[in-house]
Amino acid sequence: MTAILVALGANLHSPRFGLPLSTLEGALTLLPSRGIAVRHCSRRYRSPPWPPSGQPWYLNAVALCETLLTPAETLEQLHVLEVDLGRSRGYRNQARPLDLDLIDHGGRVTGGGDWPRLPHPRLQERAFVLLPLAEVAPDWRDPRNGRTVAQLIESLEAGHRCEPL
Repeated sequence: MTAILVALGANLHSPRFGLPLSTLEGALTLLPSRGIAVRHCSRRYRSPPWPPSGQPWYLNAVALCETLLTPAETLEQLHVLEVDLGRSRGYRNQARPLDLDLIDHGGRVTGGGDWPRLPHPRLQERAFVLLPLAEVAPDWRDPRNGRTVAQLIESLEAGHRCEPL
């Protein structure tokens, strides 16, 4: 089994679970059916949309999981679950009933044309990923540069807000 980190977010109702908080909880219960075992999940957080827009605020969490799937298979299963819970991909940063991002897959580093990009290429810019990540994996280090999650949090630009529920 490979340890992975999955970021969860939602800011719209889903047809299956309704409110964003219920959708996050429902997604966590469905991950094992996709070959992804949830071992620990952070508290839920509330954050404004990024980049700033008129969208509703997001609810976010990070789950520490395990899987036998490859990185590509894992991301494919996350995308299938998003669609099952009502997501349609139209344009970048649009509001959505569910967003599942593969943050880390066993410390792998990929780049260039590799898919998926690991660790997630924008995680260091996102308080809504880093703060819950620090709860489930406080010793995690970015495999690209060795920086700890605490160092990444300290480096966030002003204006990145995220608060626990």
